[in-house]
Amino acid sequence: MHKVYLSLGSNLGDRKYEIKRAVELIGERIGAVERVSSLYETEPWGFSSDNMFVNAAVCVSTHLTPRALLEATQAIERDMGRTAKSVNGQYHDRTIDIDILLYDNIKVDEPDLNIPHPLMNERDFVMKPLKEILA
Repeated sequence: MHKVYLSLGSNLGDRKYEIKRAVELIGERIGAVERVSSLYETEPWGFSSDNMFVNAAVCVSTHLTPRALLEATQAIERDMGRTAKSVNGQYHDRTIDIDILLYDNIKVDEPDLNIPHPLMNERDFVMKPLKEILA
């Protein structure tokens, strides 16, 4: 089993419910959710919006490869109503965003998959919940 850390964010709809639902789907489709951080309300990062975010982090044990994990998180996002991914730093409001932060101690550097997440250290809304659950 692999230990992975994911970042969750929502700024549309019932944000707390969207995070809770994402955690449930992660448990069903990805693996056992070992830890869930507190919820943090934060300002949008990288774009302007009237909608505040709710952010959290989860630790999950999974048998999925990094590529399969990416596909599973993107499928959850689509199933929860996310219609477009952020591209080239163009961010927008979303019902759910799931980012892979860490996967064991490995590094992945591919065009559409970078682990550890390259911007996580620049984002308090990622690092605060992550530090809360790191083991």
